[in-house]
Amino acid sequence: MATSLIAVHLGTTSSTQDDARRLFEGSPVLVTAARQTAGRGRSGARWVDSDRALAASVAFRSPWPEPAWGRIPLVAGLAAVDVLGEVALKWPNDVVRSGSKLAGILSEAADGVVVVGMGVNLWWKLPLEGAGSLWEEDRGIDAAREIGEAWATRLLERLAFGPDAWGRDEYQSRCAVIGEEIIWEPDGRGVATGVDEFGRLIVAVDGDVVALDSGSVRTLRQV
Repeated sequence: MATSLIAVHLGTTSSTQDDARRLFEGSPVLVTAARQTAGRGRSGARWVDSDRALAASVAFRSPWPEPAWGRIPLVAGLAAVDVLGEVALKWPNDVVRSGSKLAGILSEAADGVVVVGMGVNLWWKLPLEGAGSLWEEDRGIDAAREIGEAWATRLLERLAFGPDAWGRDEYQSRCAVIGEEIIWEPDGRGVATGVDEFGRLIVAVDGDVVALDSGSVRTLRQV
């Protein structure tokens, strides 16, 4: 997949996910915004903007077969690590540092078009509980847009390696929940031991092994 990218930078919009899908005409298109009035996270959760925020969404036709699309959010997380620096990944959708959430990733697909979004807390004077920010001071909108373009470009580059080389070992080395006791809805509890080749979280539960392919997990330290 070519990594040439059409970039559209906005100040405020309702949703960069919706914008990117609407503007897609065949070539990968990135939409960034400093503010969203109807931003959403995983499972439709509302996204709250930090004082300096980045919302970035890239729409493209995936070079991967559809059964492999579930790995794309994890590749987007690795692309975030490439761009954001010393951060960790909380399976399946979050970017964290020192236990605080810095960014969230959302992947949606319809009619053969994939839209991957990333919302980043760049600077936040008074962050919400459980959240943090990447910068200690505001570096401005241009720096935010540069991060968006770098992330989208890196995501497309990584996807070009194909679904069998998506970066499993690298992801495991960056995954903050591996080795931790975790819980998940409705009543799951076990120790995360790794991520398999399909991007599923492998959990040891009472002498057995289960593979989670979606959902929200929390470490017991977060409860």
